[in-house]
Amino acid sequence: MIARKHEHPSGPARDTRFPAGSAEQGRKRSKEKHAFPAGSPEESRKRNHKERSKMPKMKTKSGAKKRFKMTATGKVKAAQAGKRHGMIKRTTKFIQKARGTGVLNESDAKIVKKYMPYAR
Repeated sequence: MIARKHEHPSGPARDTRFPAGSAEQGRKRSKEKHAFPAGSPEESRKRNHKERSKMPKMKTKSGAKKRFKMTATGKVKAAQAGKRHGMIKRTTKFIQKARGTGVLNESDAKIVKKYMPYAR
């Protein structure tokens, strides 16, 4: 079958290979209209160079964000250790001192701060 283009009085030349409204005609039109759908890998490759060349974000360790909080002065707060089980063998003094949260010393806080780069 030979494809012929006919001049239509109401507009430009149209393709006569497919009847109007057929699925093939619709696919052909959509490919011409939009090169790539938004959000596709091809579309993301076309983004400008500055956006692509950013350094990757550092990730917070999910275990650290659940266990530690930062104070306003930059110290690290954490729950007291030794209160999960075996409370019968602990002294009353130990249990009382281990209530609430405490501040980590600098050497431990330095390790935790590496795990939480954006919590400062």
